[in-house]
Amino acid sequence: MNREELAASIDHTVLGPETTLDDVKTVLDEAAEYGMNACIPPCYVAEAAEYAPDVTLATVVGFPHGQHAPELKREEGVKAWDDGADELDVVINIGRLKAGDATAVEEELADLVAAVPIPVKVIIETALLTEPEKHAACEAAKNADADMVKTSTGFADGGAVVADVELMSEYLPVKASGGVGSWADAAAMFDAGAVRIGASSGVAIVEDYVANEE
Repeated sequence: MNREELAASIDHTVLGPETTLDDVKTVLDEAAEYGMNACIPPCYVAEAAEYAPDVTLATVVGFPHGQHAPELKREEGVKAWDDGADELDVVINIGRLKAGDATAVEEELADLVAAVPIPVKVIIETALLTEPEKHAACEAAKNADADMVKTSTGFADGGAVVADVELMSEYLPVKASGGVGSWADAAAMFDAGAVRIGASSGVAIVEDYVANEE
């Protein structure tokens, strides 16, 4: 993996509750400069798409807890696509999954996937799931024709760990997100099978990679 390939594999992220449009523009500027993607709150997608049309733009759906009504998740995803999003990161209904209703999770995801012509990544929030539940979540995402599974929102205790990435990669390509703050962290995730990294420290990861290559 070279520098350009690494940068293109990073979703440079700003999703905190205090995120302003200026914060989003900073992330977009950095993403454009370094060749990264950006992942931003849905309320700023239209402005972001106009501000940085050449940056691949991801946004979130049902974030951060996944408990929106299914029809609202679908509408949120369609709205984001209409506003200019290139990819969607949707949080599963964790409570439904933990109650044993993986069918409801799968149907909700399939409805969203069918409603938009852009890639859908499914956030399963690994820190809150048992190993059988992780398998069930990934199976639901795969059956719903999602494009990728993602470890974490970054808003629960715990983030991406190697064992979870290895498990998830048995089903779909993996976006490792949560606690990935250095090139060493990212490299461990790639070695475990991840194809994408979600991180607020995208610039630091790329610069750390360059420093280690020199």
